Amino acid sequence: MKIKGKVVSGCGEGSYYMSQKIYLSQFKKKLGFTPFKGTLNIKVDNSVAVEDIKKKCKKIKGEGKFGDVLYIEAKLNDIDGAIIFPLKTKHDNSIIEYIAPVKVREKLGLKDGDKVCIKVL
Repeated sequence: MKIKGKVVSGCGEGSYYMSQKIYLSQFKKKLGFTPFKGTLNIKVDNSVAVEDIKKKCKKIKGEGKFGDVLYIEAKLNDIDGAIIFPLKTKHDNSIIEYIAPVKVREKLGLKDGDKVCIKVL
């Protein structure tokens, strides 16, 4: 399955949550990499596809004030990573967050409005 959308700026909270040990250790164990401390936000063309993807996701457990996170492995261009869906989020279903071991925006030279296609693995 592929998801198409446009890169958008987030509210800056992804880096805070992605720096928490509770998430980092589980992503490392389950995905095999330590994610860059931030997410790439993508406004999807079809939010119905997002609901289908969520049904196939696995879960990372949060603790205390940190909620659970759904995730599914994915690939953006040649960068292996994952789509994540924090259960505590300010985003609606039209926004997905992508994590990878590198700063994807910088690595691919992406700007707000650039079109991307993510392949769900």
